[in-house]
Amino acid sequence: MERPSGSLISFMSNLVKANGGINCAQGIPGFEPPKELISELVSAAQTPIHQYPAGNGNPKLRELVSSGLCGNSGLKAENILVTNGATEAVSLIYLYLRQKTQGGFTVMSFDPVYESYANLPKIYGDRFLCEYPDGSGSFDFETIENRIKDEKVNLILLCSPGNPLGKIWKKEEISRLYEICRKYGSNLVFDAVYSDLYFAEKPYLPFELVDETLFVVSAFSKMLSITGWRVGYIVGAAQHVENLAKIHDYTGLCTPSVLQIAIAEYLEKNDFGREYLAFLRGKVRASFKIMHSVLEKSGFYMPPIDGGYFVWAKIPQKFDDGFKFAMDLYESKKVGTVPGIHFSEKGSNFTRISIAKEAAEIEEAAARIADFVK
Repeated sequence: MERPSGSLISFMSNLVKANGGINCAQGIPGFEPPKELISELVSAAQTPIHQYPAGNGNPKLRELVSSGLCGNSGLKAENILVTNGATEAVSLIYLYLRQKTQGGFTVMSFDPVYESYANLPKIYGDRFLCEYPDGSGSFDFETIENRIKDEKVNLILLCSPGNPLGKIWKKEEISRLYEICRKYGSNLVFDAVYSDLYFAEKPYLPFELVDETLFVVSAFSKMLSITGWRVGYIVGAAQHVENLAKIHDYTGLCTPSVLQIAIAEYLEKNDFGREYLAFLRGKVRASFKIMHSVLEKSGFYMPPIDGGYFVWAKIPQKFDDGFKFAMDLYESKKVGTVPGIHFSEKGSNFTRISIAKEAAEIEEAAARIADFVK
């Protein structure tokens, strides 16, 4: 079959939605949101708050994000803009910085790359550069600095833990990258969507570095298992946030008022969801271990994975085409995965498998994959 245009995540996920099977293609959580959150949603829906909220976000939610989720960083509500998910957050920052640039706009990210990072430049006809890790999965910062300088990179996009590869960037690596960006007038967007889903060590989040150079974007999608709610946020310098809100007026306008209030009430009354997050981390960690173990025994190679929703794996040597592998796996065993070529020019023999489901479903998916490989 010829490789389709557009998002292979959507393509593979839609196959499962239309024809049945186990959806390990899209990062859809197989867990219910906190019951307390749903109670707050029901309660909020019964109040007269069904019209446009403030475009920059519910004041209480912005205050809770700045005071609670951003830790002791000194950030305030004026540093927060509520958006329609983290995807709109990244897109807003992209448009904002692009319009400030005279001439070409150049973007950099790190292999393997989340689909939005590479495709936003394609949509706007901008340049996209990819940095590749060495054999140990590390990046050479001297090479990165020279490339930022020589290629006049305007924007760097970074996710930790990553998607599709759950690499967690160390504090010293983020600080080094930040300093390079400051030196050459580049901007850094730190995507923290998966920051609550770590397997061992809690990731460093650079809220203390937020300034004219660095933005942090995140969402409640993965944190509270509500990907369909599409409530995210940008953390940035106050002047940046004010200007981003003006663009947001014409792109997303606002985020649903009922959902914002429900989340704000839940965070305030439930210690920012810490109990649910501990439960969720345990679920995802257990499912990851199941899938990782079965894949390893079946001949897959996996680089170190420290967190997130996915297993990024090199398919066994007897398969040489990751797209054909994904299609044949689905046709034969009804397990949807995403070909690695969607995330990396060097990923033709890789696959991404979502493990954000209950252990029983992951056991079944892993068994089907192992049987297919045999």
